[in-house]
Amino acid sequence: METVKYKYAVIATDTIIFTLREQELKVLLIKMKKAPFQNCWAVPGGLVHGDESLGDAAKRNLYETTGVKDVYLEQLYTFGRVDRDPFGRVVSVSYFALIPSADIELKTTDAYESVRWFGVSRLPVLAYDHTEMISYALERLKAKLEYTNIAFSLLADEFTLGELQQCYEIILGRKLDKRNFRKKFLSLNLVTPTGRRRTGQAHRPAMLYHFSNRNYQVIQIL
Repeated sequence: METVKYKYAVIATDTIIFTLREQELKVLLIKMKKAPFQNCWAVPGGLVHGDESLGDAAKRNLYETTGVKDVYLEQLYTFGRVDRDPFGRVVSVSYFALIPSADIELKTTDAYESVRWFGVSRLPVLAYDHTEMISYALERLKAKLEYTNIAFSLLADEFTLGELQQCYEIILGRKLDKRNFRKKFLSLNLVTPTGRRRTGQAHRPAMLYHFSNRNYQVIQIL
């Protein structure tokens, strides 16, 4: 193990970024190179510079380590256990982010071996306390689905009501009544029909919708 690097406490940010791919909720991880976490995976993050805010640091670290930017980003929790980092006293302010399932071009720096998506139910060995971070973020996401319109951050601009319901069911891990789910969304005016239909599939073309408002909104859904 390397000698302790930090004499005094320093602040870092770590960002748990979720997406829906292949009918599964996935989280983005980077593969570590430095000891003692060689070949372990971790949540993207890094130290906060002296001249930047926590939010700006989270955005910068996320972009530098993964190439991801311009996503929904929310401060999650502060992880401050004294022994959480073998290199010294590091307090991490965690964030969670959501992106649509459309392909994005991932990249990483020479400090990491690779970057890739993992299903939240099939995580590899993680560095630091990042298993706890992901678990905390997942519970926050499940809760927010019930009382906000946050699902707009995970879906493409246009989607079917079936795809919208599937988004909820995958994350919550349970089936929802089709009639009640659609009735509630339509009654709240959260989604609006586009007038177009999903074509090129074996079954009857389904109506496409979009969110009436793609800004964060607190509203009881479930």
